[in-house]
Amino acid sequence: MTKRLILMRHAKSSWNAPLADHERTLNARGRRSAEAVGHWLRERSYHPDQAFISTSMRTRETFDLLKLDMPEAATHYKERLYHAATEVFFNVLKSATGQAVLIIAHNPGITEFAERVAKTRPQHIGFEHYPTCATWVADFDIKDWSALQMHSGRTTDFCVPREL
Repeated sequence: MTKRLILMRHAKSSWNAPLADHERTLNARGRRSAEAVGHWLRERSYHPDQAFISTSMRTRETFDLLKLDMPEAATHYKERLYHAATEVFFNVLKSATGQAVLIIAHNPGITEFAERVAKTRPQHIGFEHYPTCATWVADFDIKDWSALQMHSGRTTDFCVPREL
């Protein structure tokens, strides 16, 4: 059996308003990027059935703009994903029950986690620094997420919004 991870960094946020980092919203480019990546996911039939989203405003807004048609009960907003370390991503994913799991969070944690969990990396320079709204799709040969191991994800796809 195979499990799928869709790992996404939030879209580009705005620095124009005097808000706390957690409350920053997306800028116009970020909104366009999130919509484009949502279209890319649907076009390729990458349909998550469970999502873990950082509680920041920009990650929530990114998720909403993807328009993925997911049940509310399958969407989990996690404070601990806000600027999380690799171990947090790993533990959140190990607790998942979905077949295809979406995680939306922040750098540098996204980059570090992707590099550590990947067995095969995409042949794309963007994977090394994971620009805003970059999305990695990886498959894992496991029956249950609790069996997740580092360096076990096979790259299926990778995109950055400016190339869509």
